[in-house]
Amino acid sequence: MIPLKTLGRFLRPGLIVAMAVMMTGCDWALFDPKGQIARDELTLLITCTVLMLLVVIPVIVLTLVFAWKYRASNIKARYEPNWSHSTAIEVVVWSIPCMIILVLAVLTWRSSHALDPYKPLESDTKPVVIEAISLDWKWLFVYPEENIAVVNELTFPVDAPLNFKITADTVMNAFFIPHLGSMIYSMAGMETKLHLVANEAGSYEGLSSHYSGAGFSKMHFTAYAVSNEEYQAWLAKVRGDAKVLDQKSFAELGAEKNHDWYPVTYYGSTEKGLFDTIIAKHAGENHHFGMKHDGKKMSHEGAGHEAMQPEAMDHAAMDHAAMGHEATDHAGMSHSAPAAAAPAAAEADGHAGHTANEPAEAAHAGHGTSGE
Repeated sequence: MIPLKTLGRFLRPGLIVAMAVMMTGCDWALFDPKGQIARDELTLLITCTVLMLLVVIPVIVLTLVFAWKYRASNIKARYEPNWSHSTAIEVVVWSIPCMIILVLAVLTWRSSHALDPYKPLESDTKPVVIEAISLDWKWLFVYPEENIAVVNELTFPVDAPLNFKITADTVMNAFFIPHLGSMIYSMAGMETKLHLVANEAGSYEGLSSHYSGAGFSKMHFTAYAVSNEEYQAWLAKVRGDAKVLDQKSFAELGAEKNHDWYPVTYYGSTEKGLFDTIIAKHAGENHHFGMKHDGKKMSHEGAGHEAMQPEAMDHAAMDHAAMGHEATDHAGMSHSAPAAAAPAAAEADGHAGHTANEPAEAAHAGHGTSGE
């Protein structure tokens, strides 16, 4: 039987070669930036990695040195079983990591603001506004200023800032063009923003980097950075398509839950405000406890009656009755008659009580109205 150490010694070179062969087919998009945002993010990534390696590399090296120096066969190594503290070592061990953390904190603070995806890019070139909508399982891109829409394809001029407004008509997804920079989520009933720029002409793969269902692996598109002349020619080509993106065609597009890659589709014109309509359609689902407003307006009187609970209504009835009895008693005392004239007095008391009750009822009704 071959010992494990010998087997590992033989397999190690083969594993290294196999890994190298597999990695040759990888697209190192994050390390090949084509826009200013992607370059700044790569610089930040390399800087932070180098700073952290200032701790990691010495620790690895010293671990190997100590293991070699204080091995059992080295009888010349100094043996100090009672050693427990060294101020110099404590200063080095604590001060260097603290300084690195301080530098990383400053870098993180500055880059968080400088690379904020919601922050518009400064440029003399007019930005291109694109409304990106994630569907099952495809991307719809609406150019509101150009009045066109495209499925699974992006085209824009080189050096023009790209102002993305992103939402979803279904589950949450993530919009990502690795060569250009930041990733940001698309969520139903919400609008997220992303600002990118391509400083080199070319075609760049875009994708959803968040699992969203059966067709998730086919949810990718191509972004083309072209010259301004090519961009204008592309706009003319899309406008020449007879398809119109309105509420009906959008519903049909969303109903096609493709599991394979959805082909590029052009819409020569679009309905105004479609993006806002999609957000508003899901906005009610974000209310507390899942409650939605039915849009019905209740009258002031109806609202007051609905607001009054059964217990409050019982108390109000009791108060009303008490006030009526009190008014009747008061009227009877004021208009009392001798016993000989009982029938006439009773009739008079009845009219007086009724008359006295009316102001009391009016006052109670007025109190109820003001309470409502």
